[in-house]
Amino acid sequence: MKTTEIRSAFLNYFASKQHQIVASSSLVPGNDPTLLFTNAGMVQFKDVFLGDDKRPYSRATTSQRCVRAGGKHNDLENVGYTARHHTFFEMLGNFSFGDYFKRDAIQFAWEFLTSSEWLNISTEKLWVTVYQEDDEAFDVWSQVIGVPVDRIIRIGDKGGRYNSDNFWAMGDTGPCGPCTEIFYDHGEEIWGGPPGSPEEDGDRYIEIWNVVFMQFNRSADGTMAPLPKPSVDTGMGLERIAAVMQSVHSNYEIDLFQNLLKEAARETATDDLENKSLRVIADHIRSCSFLVVDGVIPSNEGRGYVLRRIIRRAIRHGNQLGQKQPFFHKLVAALVAEMGEAYPELKEQQALVERVLLQEEEQFAKTLDKGMKVLEEAIAGMEGSEIPGSIIFTLYDTYGFPVDLTNDIARERELSLDMAGYETAMEQQRERARAASKFGVDYNAGLAIEGVTEFTGYQTLEDQSTVRALFVNNEPCAAVAAGQPVAVVLDHTPFYGESGGQVGDQGELVWQGGRMIVRDTQKEGDNHVHLGELVEGELKAGDTLTARVEADKRAATRCNHSATHLLHAALRQVLGEHVSQKGSLVDDEKLRFDFSHFEAVKPEQLREIERIVNAQIRANTPVQTEVTDMDHAQELGAMALFGEKYGDSVRVLTMGEDRFSVELCGGTHVERTGDIGSLVITTEAGIAAGVRRIEAVTAEAARRWSESSETLIAQLCSQLKGGREALPEKVQQLQDRSRQLERELETLKQKLASAKGSDLAAEAIEVAAGIKLLAAKLDGVDPKSLRDMVDQLKNKLGNGVVLLATVADDKVSLAAGVSKELTGQIKAGDLLKMVATQVGGKGGGRPDFAQGGGTDVAALPAAVASVEGWVKEQLG
Repeated sequence: MKTTEIRSAFLNYFASKQHQIVASSSLVPGNDPTLLFTNAGMVQFKDVFLGDDKRPYSRATTSQRCVRAGGKHNDLENVGYTARHHTFFEMLGNFSFGDYFKRDAIQFAWEFLTSSEWLNISTEKLWVTVYQEDDEAFDVWSQVIGVPVDRIIRIGDKGGRYNSDNFWAMGDTGPCGPCTEIFYDHGEEIWGGPPGSPEEDGDRYIEIWNVVFMQFNRSADGTMAPLPKPSVDTGMGLERIAAVMQSVHSNYEIDLFQNLLKEAARETATDDLENKSLRVIADHIRSCSFLVVDGVIPSNEGRGYVLRRIIRRAIRHGNQLGQKQPFFHKLVAALVAEMGEAYPELKEQQALVERVLLQEEEQFAKTLDKGMKVLEEAIAGMEGSEIPGSIIFTLYDTYGFPVDLTNDIARERELSLDMAGYETAMEQQRERARAASKFGVDYNAGLAIEGVTEFTGYQTLEDQSTVRALFVNNEPCAAVAAGQPVAVVLDHTPFYGESGGQVGDQGELVWQGGRMIVRDTQKEGDNHVHLGELVEGELKAGDTLTARVEADKRAATRCNHSATHLLHAALRQVLGEHVSQKGSLVDDEKLRFDFSHFEAVKPEQLREIERIVNAQIRANTPVQTEVTDMDHAQELGAMALFGEKYGDSVRVLTMGEDRFSVELCGGTHVERTGDIGSLVITTEAGIAAGVRRIEAVTAEAARRWSESSETLIAQLCSQLKGGREALPEKVQQLQDRSRQLERELETLKQKLASAKGSDLAAEAIEVAAGIKLLAAKLDGVDPKSLRDMVDQLKNKLGNGVVLLATVADDKVSLAAGVSKELTGQIKAGDLLKMVATQVGGKGGGRPDFAQGGGTDVAALPAAVASVEGWVKEQLG
């Protein structure tokens, strides 16, 4: 069976067992700070398992895209060197949310794997494991399924209660429970033993399916409370089961990978399809492409940094195969051919992915050049034949310079690497990363709120409501007195809770004898939480009150939100269909919209985008909303907004002439496009590689912006003594004059430095026969002039040594020069390091010239005075 056929068969099997087929979620977990990437099929159902989200189905099945290349699950360094590790893989899963449990889950797995109608795997090839104490699962396997007891292995705890390979947990806290795993025996010709044996790390017995029985909820103190509705979470790696079904031992031998390997071999001119570098490249093109599709852009932090590491690792392996030109981006087409049918979004964004990868390849080429310069300087200034670990680490961490490339260069020059020092620096970095990690959250944290808040804010800004719950410092309370910050949950509310880029409403809650100012409104599950201060009276659970949204802020926010949708559509019309939203913020003051694009938007394009949006505003067409299911919404052509979480019922927003903008959105909007008034784009800038940001204002804020701009232009015209049409010419004249003055100033500085150099030469002393030394602190000298002065003095002195220092902005600048005849005895870099260390700094360079600096100005006179003795010592 081909990989695509296995994926379809799995989903169809569970659909026949009344499971809802649910599409793969994004690799970037929505609203989940506990994970770097989606790394398992259950991630999108976490809130369902926790009871914070309800679905219209109690059974689900998915083929989930997963990445394990950072955080707790990081397989990056193993990829390419083992048969089954990947940065990207697909997890086939079936889930029960309080419906069936152990017996049915086990029977489903066994039937799909072994029945002739489905995969038809020989039962003699399958082994199973259960948690040591899980007698129920053991009995189902042995008595119901009929697996021989000698092929059912109990796996116990290792080093602590519930610390077992067969006891699964979502995290340190949250849902958890025993699991049972199914293993496939590849045959006695492969080394390895069954699970639990001393040889279990071999490749003979391979886990293909894990069935987790979520029975408990573990709290932060370790308490294991039974879940009200025990559930099932299963996972089977598509690549692993494909290897079994295609009678191959390695995942890289399956049809999907073979085609990617062939394309990678073609692009790198490599004949050996077994080459490990080809495997790395074939694996990495999948994770990189899908991460870009899901909105991750290469950067120097967070998810973007992990993506950059994966891309650069692939490029490095291509370089090892002899390919020095950009090649990685060319593999996207082959990936689309393999997976585009299952994941149409990959095909839709093919051009975007190719441009991101090509840009990163070109950037990495420049990075390698920078790294080489740093390495050359380090080698020139070091003592001995070992490159320090700190240099190796800096090259790797700061410049992305691969350690093995550093090692190749060192070997060519008969140098060695201080790997112990490098590992020490790496471990220090890991400790910093662990300490700063944001991906560790108590799954049980947050407000414990039952029920649902009905949102009435689409129809009204004021409503009568009943207090369902009160919280102070996240703790529930029965009553709150004036003067306290409080979180209030109502049975229904006109206040919009922050989501979809729109900020939460502000306003007030009033009742007989009391008042609360609402500073913000947030969503907690299905509830709206009103955050603010009680300024009058007392508020109790069960009280009736009036909830009143601040009308002006809501109106301004509506204008900005509706304008955001028109802006999105106009961007796609002017810049291209590759434009997709990467983030947004909408409040009462402005709108901010982040989108994918690979160059600055040209002024004429911005004007055209602005013109199109304002034309739609002037058309004053009605804004239409329709609540429907996701399938119908997609038929209508609705686009989903980044970061928004959608249920089975979605709200489709249509605005503009000829359905100009059709998107899914739960936010609040104007009734007609004309209500927006007008839109003015205020800024456009890049915020990351391939991501641009536009900020704009609408309605009254747009009028104020235009008025302010006119005032500013009038002031400039007055100061420059010309009309507005002459402003560009006047500014150009000022710039030309400024550049001319800068050139004249630089010429004067050089003349001054030359004059000072002539005077300084007379102060040189003879430290040995025919060898002169000048070490001096200069006042009022531009630090940038030191290099020229050192060169001039070296020429005047002939055979000699020069050390110059100056102070500017409480910082010491140093420059050292040594005539070429003396570099065998004295190196400028060594001299400079000696002085720089004394003034709390560092520096380095070539044997004949070096620069550096420090921060201890008070120590400078003594440091300069020490030069004479040091030079004499070097000369012997």
